[in-house]
Amino acid sequence: MAPKSIKIRHEDKAGAKDYLKKAEDNHAQMLEALNAGNYNAAGTLALQCAISSADAICVYEKGVRSVSDDHLDVCELVRSILLPEAREKASILKRVIGKKNLIQYEKRNIYQSEADDVVKAASRFHQWVASHIK
Repeated sequence: MAPKSIKIRHEDKAGAKDYLKKAEDNHAQMLEALNAGNYNAAGTLALQCAISSADAICVYEKGVRSVSDDHLDVCELVRSILLPEAREKASILKRVIGKKNLIQYEKRNIYQSEADDVVKAASRFHQWVASHIK
């Protein structure tokens, strides 16, 4: 079976810092929302932080980012990065993105424990990305 083709856009590697700035802004607001008990906002900001972080590392390492309608495709791009931790970090990213439906589309509000989990995972992923982008 042929590998799935991911819809990508080529970008100048210098643009990675712009995506990282978006991720940092979302990260800071995510932590504030969690501390204020705004769990739905914390979840949404965790998703945005993780996606912007993924865009940053993919642009920095590969000069591309995913423009696929399927947000899980970015996990495969991260997995393909030639850094030793990329596979593990792609799994963390997949866990965060896997909560997208619950956070953004389901009727019920997310629980504190769910917000805690997704914020922790998004923070780990974001910190890994930030440590690699100079």
